[in-house]
Amino acid sequence: MPRHVVLLLSGPNLNLLGTREPEIYGTETLLDHVQAARGAATERDWDLEHRQSNHEGDLVEAVHSGIGRVEAIVVNPGALTHYGWSLHDALAAFDGPIVELHLSEPREREPWRHLSVVEPLATARVAGEGGAGYPKAVALAIGAAADSGGSGSSSDPGRPS
Repeated sequence: MPRHVVLLLSGPNLNLLGTREPEIYGTETLLDHVQAARGAATERDWDLEHRQSNHEGDLVEAVHSGIGRVEAIVVNPGALTHYGWSLHDALAAFDGPIVELHLSEPREREPWRHLSVVEPLATARVAGEGGAGYPKAVALAIGAAADSGGSGSSSDPGRPS
């Protein structure tokens, strides 16, 4: 029997975590965060797939490849949070739970960071918790998928797009 899968997406510049603005994002690397997220998934008998890209189209393709195959998505879109409409549209086509994740709290930063094009699609949002947000976001995504009993492949006409 195949295991359940949660897809973790990491947007532009997250590959620089650990060295990029550590006063905001901390000193843990993206690999550290992915390992913590994978641990949270494994504890619940789920698999975690991770994809990081500095290119929006790569993340759109990752969402497309997850449709009907993964049951939940956790996305830290980085700067795409504020203008990634093609990522928004791809996520809108996914029928499972989506958890928006940020290391810092964008609403407490520069005004241009306050808009999220992902938030209207999100089942939950985890922000401002640093690295602890990764396992929390995975747990929320898995919990929402388990509660819905869905596989990410059924239609949900109630979801905003």
